[in-house]
Amino acid sequence: MRRCNAKPEQVSETTRSKVLAAANALNFSVSRSAGILKSGRTYRIALLVGSRTIEWFTAEIIAGLNDVLRDAGYDLVVYPIEGLEARDAFLEKLPVRSNADAVFVSSFGISPDEVKRLGTAKIPIIGINTTSEGFDATVGINDKEGIKLIVRHLVKLGHRNLLYLYENFSSTLGFGSHNRIVGFQEACNAIGGLTARTLGVQEGDKILDVAIPEMMASDNPPTALCFHQDSQAVPLFFRLQRSGLSIPEDISVTGFDDSTFAKEAELTTVRQRPYDMAVKAAQKALALIEGRPVHEPFETFPVQLQVRGSTAKPRTSPLL
Repeated sequence: MRRCNAKPEQVSETTRSKVLAAANALNFSVSRSAGILKSGRTYRIALLVGSRTIEWFTAEIIAGLNDVLRDAGYDLVVYPIEGLEARDAFLEKLPVRSNADAVFVSSFGISPDEVKRLGTAKIPIIGINTTSEGFDATVGINDKEGIKLIVRHLVKLGHRNLLYLYENFSSTLGFGSHNRIVGFQEACNAIGGLTARTLGVQEGDKILDVAIPEMMASDNPPTALCFHQDSQAVPLFFRLQRSGLSIPEDISVTGFDDSTFAKEAELTTVRQRPYDMAVKAAQKALALIEGRPVHEPFETFPVQLQVRGSTAKPRTSPLL
């Protein structure tokens, strides 16, 4: 049998047109599986997230990654990693299965040893807003600087009694946004003369059920509440109306993210752009997969204070 060496560049335009016409008539399509076998790629990319709940940040990350990866022919597979057992299982199976061309780790931390374990799969590992080291590329924000913008804004308005509220994180996942808590404490300590507390709410408890008693039952109630994220702050606007209190006349309120409904609620917050971060992360991943140079492998995105109607000078009369 005569061996055929495929050299498409040597095919005449007339022959090419006839072949394409025949392929269209037969409803022929190129086999993706054959392309995968030839290239050695799976055309699948894994995204590790720290929760089964797809909140605003993760939804924006998925949208940004998909908009770049889909056009390049890649499928994005989301893996919820809710604890140490799930994380270990993924780390053990990935190198054996070789079922991804790159891995994104979003928001939670993994140890340098775990990064090395992922690296045994010989694929790029990209961090998204994580404080871990050892990645091939990262994108993220400076969470500490973001919350410091909030503290400085409130102090400039005259607030001296601040309360920071957050939900306690998983003990086995080091979430990057924990730096907001650290940044709040650092900012308040640097300024001095402030009464500033952080209060973590246990998983399963409602953060507003803690915030409102802290405001109304304390002998020295805070004049401003700083929430770890917008989704925790926005519901307070409705709850306070039933308590006969108003924002910002009785209490100033801030969030973090500039997410869904923050603008409509007139919430003072810190803007971050996870969609833009995800687009850049995807572009870096494709460059690493294809062996192209990455101009800025470790990129920090700016944060911006959004001052709206939920903050004002502190009240001068007692809360009740």
